[in-house]
Amino acid sequence: MKENFRKYLVEFIGTFFLVFTVASAVLIGGDGLIAPLSIGFALMIMVYAGGHISGGHYNPAVSFAAAIRGALEWKQLIPYWIFQVLGGVAAVLLVAKFVSLPALGGCPFSLTQLIVGEFLFTFALCYVVLQVATSKKTAGNSYYGLAIGSTVLVGAFAVGGSFCFGCFNPAVAIALGTVNAACWSSMGITAGVNLAAALCAALVYKFVDAE
Repeated sequence: MKENFRKYLVEFIGTFFLVFTVASAVLIGGDGLIAPLSIGFALMIMVYAGGHISGGHYNPAVSFAAAIRGALEWKQLIPYWIFQVLGGVAAVLLVAKFVSLPALGGCPFSLTQLIVGEFLFTFALCYVVLQVATSKKTAGNSYYGLAIGSTVLVGAFAVGGSFCFGCFNPAVAIALGTVNAACWSSMGITAGVNLAAALCAALVYKFVDAE
């Protein structure tokens, strides 16, 4: 039980700092390179910090993909989700405590844009995590955190703010909805697409990297 709680606490901490960075850099008004770079590096740092303890998921979609792949026990999935969401909500509420966050209201993207953007880079993120952090063929590598953080960085540049919110993470979507940064319906679609992309990424991984 104590060992499990260590994992859950690491997931809470990592998700907290990831979402705190998202809220600070994006919602407060980071422009150009600032937001994508800070978010990508925040994820990379936390993955390196906690990967050896919990896997460094910080994302319910990644945990879902890991469970399908067999890198996370199914009984651990719900606790992981709970602590990830709690970490994200705590982070955005803390930012909102000191800074007035903009309420975006409705979704500024079409449904097709939202689905395509969130699906593609959530798929890419989960696929990369499985390949660099769970495969026996890449076991012991030192680049896994950089690869994972860079995937989010690329996704934020490619589709974040133009196709979709650039969450690639249901915990981020729920946190943004909590402070009305976007309507709950668009956040619900985002989270659902994230999980669907995780499922597809895990199935593709199991096909192309059969062990």
